[in-house]
Amino acid sequence: MSEEQTSKGGWLSRLRAGLKKTSSRIGDGLVGIFTKRKLDAETLEELEELLIQADLGPATAAKVTAGLAKGRYGQDLGLDEIKALLADEIAKILEPVAQPLNFAPAGSGPRVVVMVGVNGTGKTTTLGKLSSAAVAQRRRVLLAAGDTFRAAAVEQLEVWGQRAGVPVLKRETGADAAGLAFDAVERGRRDGMDLVFIDTAGRLHNKAGLMAELQKIVRVIGKVDPEAPHEIVLALDATTGQNAINQVETFKSMVPLTGLVLTKLDGTAKGGVLVALADRFGLPVHAVGVGEGIDDLKPFEARAFARALVGLES
Repeated sequence: MSEEQTSKGGWLSRLRAGLKKTSSRIGDGLVGIFTKRKLDAETLEELEELLIQADLGPATAAKVTAGLAKGRYGQDLGLDEIKALLADEIAKILEPVAQPLNFAPAGSGPRVVVMVGVNGTGKTTTLGKLSSAAVAQRRRVLLAAGDTFRAAAVEQLEVWGQRAGVPVLKRETGADAAGLAFDAVERGRRDGMDLVFIDTAGRLHNKAGLMAELQKIVRVIGKVDPEAPHEIVLALDATTGQNAINQVETFKSMVPLTGLVLTKLDGTAKGGVLVALADRFGLPVHAVGVGEGIDDLKPFEARAFARALVGLES
């Protein structure tokens, strides 16, 4: 077995372990629904309710159930067959959004990536892990500690920068975050960087002042490079379940979101929310996180996720 296969196998094991709470809920429910029963109106209604409980949401749960039932109504189906069919229907929704973050430079300058999100979603850690992944692809990276309100966030980003061998641009606590973002893009262009990753302060999505400041950061970056930021990525905590949908709606109304990263899948039975997000918004899902380790954030793979979600081994 190659090193790549070993690494991928280890990641899939962590993904399955991370989704265990969600897959156990779905798997146990499927046993109760489909033991010695046909695929009929009653079982389909129970399946739809089970998927809603796993945070797929009513609309997506109905869509998945309808897809599974098509051409199979009244049939006797085994549990493993049901799981495989369910994974296939979920994968159909997820495959169009499974898009790794582009680490290539943007034209003549660096690709500018702004990480946004509410407090506690793991933005800073996610940027650190993305930086390590980019360096592994031989990209030149600059990190900008744009969470100027929180000294701990700056220190945390510096630790990640040291691990990855990446410079970190910072300012004193309370400094203007938009000014720092401007300087970061200028420095990235001057120093020939491939990527500029900009961290931002966590903002409650219902606080207009903080959201306006985020808009200012985006505007100011555009003064250095009219095409930038090239990516505005929203970090979402999977444990918030359906509340993640409200966060996407709010951030999307304020800044042009280009993609999502879902963190903390290992701590929740609400992993199904990713399917709801994909179905509702169609935004690229760049990566998912299932732990604190540097290797616990990986590019999102639709089929692997769908099969792990329903408790299939591979």
